[in-house]
Amino acid sequence: MTGIPITNVNNNCSTGSTALYNASNLIRGGLADCVLALGFERMARGSLGTNFPDRESPVKVFNDASAELEESMSAGQNHGPGAPRMFANGAQEYFDKYGANIRHLAQIASKNHKHSVNNPYSQFRDGWSVEQVLAAPMINKQLTKFMCSPTSDGAACNIVASEDFVRKHGLENQAIEIVAQALTTDEPITFESKSAMEVVGYGMSKKAADQVFAQAGLHGRAGRDQVGVVELHDCFAANELLTYDALGLCEPGEAHKMVERGDNTYGGKYVINPSGGLEAKGHPLGATGLGMHFYITMQLRQWAGSMQAPGLLDGPDGHGKYGLVHNIGLGGAVVCSLLRRPEFFKEGGEDGRKRRVFAHASAARHQLTSGDF
Repeated sequence: MTGIPITNVNNNCSTGSTALYNASNLIRGGLADCVLALGFERMARGSLGTNFPDRESPVKVFNDASAELEESMSAGQNHGPGAPRMFANGAQEYFDKYGANIRHLAQIASKNHKHSVNNPYSQFRDGWSVEQVLAAPMINKQLTKFMCSPTSDGAACNIVASEDFVRKHGLENQAIEIVAQALTTDEPITFESKSAMEVVGYGMSKKAADQVFAQAGLHGRAGRDQVGVVELHDCFAANELLTYDALGLCEPGEAHKMVERGDNTYGGKYVINPSGGLEAKGHPLGATGLGMHFYITMQLRQWAGSMQAPGLLDGPDGHGKYGLVHNIGLGGAVVCSLLRRPEFFKEGGEDGRKRRVFAHASAARHQLTSGDF
């Protein structure tokens, strides 16, 4: 009841980050000084379905295109609910091309579930091992239950402001800069390529990532090396494998080797999904993209507690490494963002942790257990 402009955004699983993209553009265009992007979801039990039984699902064309390609892959005809089946088929194409296998997916899922143990907001905090992931019930030929994101209720919120607003209100030491951002959608190659990887957005993801790195002036392998932490869209472990390659975090076809080296976790080249990712922290569709940006913001502020990725303040220009966000919704849209601590950050200055409204769960939990209250 404010009279201010409010819009409702729906872009499938990339809804939240699309709202943020629109909010950011209002700031960049000088149409607003401070914008709130809010996402939420209450989901029904079980696999994703449609709430409009009087019409054909808009995702059916993607399901059909993926199913038609199964006979051309070594695993043959697949089964199971539509979403995991499509992403599993994308992974199978990657297996056939580059030699990866289901165990690599289990390693990805186990890594995410182990990360989630340190996330007080995570839906699951079980820390399942690779063998436990592999032993879980099979959803289709490539994915077990623990390789899949659950249905979730949740909400997330990001506030975007102009630099003038930040300085006026003394927020320099908690503001994180959106250095670059892109939203891409499907092109004819999604269907014309006859590729199960393209059906689940490999090309969209690659294009979005290439755009944000170009916007930031980060080129080639050296540019990707400036990233320290990543939250990417692991609705299924299959998609995380494909996305390493699409984002350029590894050489083409070497995503599974990146997994084997441990370059996707603490002690490796990148810390990917320190929150536990969608597989463990949950995937409330409308909130997911905003949640990803929240987790990267906390990382770059150095406020992530036991989830904190090391070395993020190291960088050739003294401003630290970048955080990368990737959020995809089939049907289809991808949002990628590069975030970084801004140049006007003042070491040792006051930040939001001294305000009474600050209530990040990991910090509050630490304070309660350490006797600070």
